[in-house]
Amino acid sequence: MKEQLSRTEIGKDVLQESVEAVASTVGQVTNIITTAVKDVATAIGGLATDVFEIADGARKANEDFDEFDDLDVPADVPADVATPDEAE
Repeated sequence: MKEQLSRTEIGKDVLQESVEAVASTVGQVTNIITTAVKDVATAIGGLATDVFEIADGARKANEDFDEFDDLDVPADVPADVATPDEAE
């Protein structure tokens, strides 16, 4: 004998499948957005690290330059010829 479903039961099944499909899609989109936000945060953090390293390198280079600038190099020696080893 053929089992018949009532209109109410068919409607309930359609609604259930629809809600499940929407929930699955929302979950997938949420996962995509979460991953994207994480990736952006990682990239910005990497950029910040690079900026700090560049600033630190520039500070150290300026300190080295200031130390070299303080050396007593005779006036007749061009600056591009004198090195810290030669000036000692």
